[in-house]
Amino acid sequence: MRRAWRLRAHGSALARSSSCRRRRPASRWTRSSGWAPRCSSRAIRTDGARERAEALAAERGMVLIPPYDDEHVIAGQGTVAMEIVRQQGEAFDAIFVSVGGGGPHRRHRRLHQGAVAETRIIGVEPQDAPTLHAALAAGERVVLEQVGTFADGVAVKQIGAEPFRIARECIDEVVLVSTDEICAAIKDIFEDTRAIAEPAGALAVAGLKRYVEREGIADGRRFAAIVSGANVNFDRLRHIAQRAQLGEQREILLAVTIPERPGSLLRFCELIGKRSITEFNYRYADDADAHIFVGVEISGTGADGQSLVDSLERDGYPVLDLTDNEMAKLHVRYMVGGHAPGELDEVLYRFDFPERPGALMHFLTQMGRKPWNISMFHYRNHGSDYGRVLIGLQVPQDERGKFRLFLEQVGYDYREETANPAYRLFLR
Repeated sequence: MRRAWRLRAHGSALARSSSCRRRRPASRWTRSSGWAPRCSSRAIRTDGARERAEALAAERGMVLIPPYDDEHVIAGQGTVAMEIVRQQGEAFDAIFVSVGGGGPHRRHRRLHQGAVAETRIIGVEPQDAPTLHAALAAGERVVLEQVGTFADGVAVKQIGAEPFRIARECIDEVVLVSTDEICAAIKDIFEDTRAIAEPAGALAVAGLKRYVEREGIADGRRFAAIVSGANVNFDRLRHIAQRAQLGEQREILLAVTIPERPGSLLRFCELIGKRSITEFNYRYADDADAHIFVGVEISGTGADGQSLVDSLERDGYPVLDLTDNEMAKLHVRYMVGGHAPGELDEVLYRFDFPERPGALMHFLTQMGRKPWNISMFHYRNHGSDYGRVLIGLQVPQDERGKFRLFLEQVGYDYREETANPAYRLFLR
């Protein structure tokens, strides 16, 4: 398996000799700087890099080594199948392989069907870069107008000519997976092996999981997924970790409208019950309604999330499920806030409390039993020992002394931020 990955990485590096240094993770650039050939940075996307590499090869009489669209490269990638057969012995019911410009499909097919004719070869692609899926549907290679770049190792607009010819006779099915499912697969690989795969490298595992869920397979079947790369930079891990719970269907994101009055926030949290709140964003807008962006941990089934939505709606709360809303996940969750209308007599505090089951509910219970209205609330569970909350409350000037006494009685560590310039510029 290691030999095949190295050949694929080597072919990609040479064929993309004109790829843009800015897009290349610093870790790989640092590791390869001692032996890599001189690089010319001309293109950001894979397709542009390939075109420039072809032009350079023709102009300077150089040898172009394709990253995937070549019989010898495909055969080299296919040695992964040989290693699986030698190491495992028994045949698999299906092999899951990530697909970009193409892959070791034919070699997998020949080797595994030599052991058992029923072995299926299943390609896996991102939903936003379905090059093979689109080509099979059209009966010919097609050029996608645009492709997503999260799984950048497979972010090509058109499948290679030779890989497509092979895929038409060797691939039994193509499974498409979402970004969230890819993130969940990266987490699964890490928890099982303590190794971190890149998004394109974890594609096959994401496809295997989706296939098993779709087919309702419990046990008794043997599957293999090819993990094909670890080219991920550290800055991306935060995004991966944040989206993994959504991909596992262990978190639901909701927009909920509640009455704007003291105690309504506590009542809302009581309806959530024993479920853990993973995220809570709210800012006062008017005297009638409050709009809350909330993340809630669920059991991992769609039924649990729907049960929560149903219970909130039965209690009279309008609910919008944002779990699959890409704009909400990427942007809106960070933008809930803004200036409050009018003068609120608002004070702003940061609180730290031990992060354990029910801790946020206990905090809200303490705050919600007092007459001061919560006008702003921001919380996100980051998996640390302490939960951190930013909270604004409407406290009249003549009640500030009583409020400070209450804070001492609550027992949480806190810091007042009312005079913070960031608060005054963006939130007050």
